[in-house]
Amino acid sequence: MKALLSTAPGGPETLRLSDLPDPVAGPGQLLVAVKACAINYPDVLIIEDKYQFKPPRPFAPGGEVAGVVEAVGEGVTGWSPGDRLIAMIGHGGLVEKVVVSAAQAIPLPEGRSFADGSALILTYGTTIHALFDRGQLKAGETLLVLGAAGGVGLAAVELGKAYGARVIAAASSEEKAQAARDAGADEAIVYPQGPFDKAASKALADQFKAAVGANGADVIYDPVGGDYCEPALRSIAWEGRYLVIGFPAGIPKLPLNLTLLKSCDVRGVFWGAFAARDPKANAAHLQTLFRLWEEGKIAPKVTRLWPLAEGGEAIAHMAARKAVGKLVVTMD
Repeated sequence: MKALLSTAPGGPETLRLSDLPDPVAGPGQLLVAVKACAINYPDVLIIEDKYQFKPPRPFAPGGEVAGVVEAVGEGVTGWSPGDRLIAMIGHGGLVEKVVVSAAQAIPLPEGRSFADGSALILTYGTTIHALFDRGQLKAGETLLVLGAAGGVGLAAVELGKAYGARVIAAASSEEKAQAARDAGADEAIVYPQGPFDKAASKALADQFKAAVGANGADVIYDPVGGDYCEPALRSIAWEGRYLVIGFPAGIPKLPLNLTLLKSCDVRGVFWGAFAARDPKANAAHLQTLFRLWEEGKIAPKVTRLWPLAEGGEAIAHMAARKAVGKLVVTMD
């Protein structure tokens, strides 16, 4: 089989298309013909050895896949060759075939594409946990979403609206702002490119404050970090909740006096650890997501496809913060 492998730490240009023996399903496992693999920001980090987990090399990036069962390992029930599925595997998805634990596999509903299936779990799983477990978002509250046109950003816009929040989207271009409006945002603003000096940071804080209104944002969803964090925090409501999702713009340093002045919380969101520690709660979230998908209240926004041989270009596109919606590599 073909596999796109990281053989040494580095950027997407270091990935190599290689031939590997086909894997074999062991006890409790499924052999899956991968049809699509979504690209996420952890794929940028993991090949540079900057992610929380550092798998031994060579390894393939790609943490969420959709495909077809080719073989069923000993002891597996409920799955048969030909079944369609989604699986979160952490890494190893940019391959033609992969072995997954049957316990990790989720049926892909009929009528849904493999590309859409591969693009669902990480972004919406992260976001439903962030907004409702960590952010305690309620109907009628104001939600400010940074990076609102990325995969998790659009998921936050959709889920916020599905549960009755007023959603203010913030993005780095008018194209991205329009994508957030199309996803249901009540208002979308375009912020400038950082880094910011003191005056520019104050101007951005004023822009956020004007957008969210005099009472401030009850919940702020931040998958961007960097110089955007402090100006956004300055727009938070009394006893608001600031959700830390990721840091493509860099890891910020906050003046903690702001948390005192607003009596607000800064809350980390680590969905992978949550799913491992509380699988029942995560499974309940996934059931909710599939229901909302069926009702048309959420839908993965796959905007670009790449073939496996060009999977490094998809990761480079993500690294350059050009992504609108989800980026997916297909194996056909």
